[in-house]
Amino acid sequence: MTHIYNITGMTCANCEAKVKSALLTLPDVTTAEVSKEKGTVTITMDKHIALSELQNAIAAKGNYTISAGQHSEAAEQTKSWFATYKPLLLIFAYITVIAAIASFYNGTIHAMDFMQIFMAGFFLTFSFFKMLNLSGFAESYVMYDIIAKRVPAWAYLYAFIELALGIAYAINFNPFITNLTTLIVMSVSIIGVLQSVLNKKKIQCACLGAVFNLPMSTVTIIEDALMIAMSATMLILI
Repeated sequence: MTHIYNITGMTCANCEAKVKSALLTLPDVTTAEVSKEKGTVTITMDKHIALSELQNAIAAKGNYTISAGQHSEAAEQTKSWFATYKPLLLIFAYITVIAAIASFYNGTIHAMDFMQIFMAGFFLTFSFFKMLNLSGFAESYVMYDIIAKRVPAWAYLYAFIELALGIAYAINFNPFITNLTTLIVMSVSIIGVLQSVLNKKKIQCACLGAVFNLPMSTVTIIEDALMIAMSATMLILI
């Protein structure tokens, strides 16, 4: 994608060179054409880069200010967010629709059945993607999970625990044990996620294994929190 930005503070050809070199240091920038006369910079990037990140890059080289030009920064960030999390959003949408259809009878959606089917679909799907590249998942998971950091074997075991939970929900195996196990496992898992997001660590989320390069974010927190809330609710309603 290519965007044109406005830029101020450039007074000479040396300024152009400094701004260009600063922008080219960003990983996803492929080209940067800077014009002092027009007060613009045309940037080609592999994926959308936040305006603040561009500003930080050029500010290190001098008193330069970059602003949105011929595009909406808010719209681009929203578009980039959806493009990044598209696989995860589609999976949640599919599981939600299937769970709603399967739990709908006598003119209403039955909450307990919906949650059980949703949990089965969630764990079976997510464990599947982890199994596609188990070692890749483990390498990502040990970077933030509080147990896997100390016991790397837990990262491998975790994928099989998700698979077992998916099967347990699918066959309605002992709801108390299944939901209690889910509550404990996901509560422990969310601790490392919260620490990583709050510390603003730029690491890969391992929720879909190593198949998709999803960054750790509040989306991961919501995903884990949803599993915790559902398992806790089902424990209370059993």
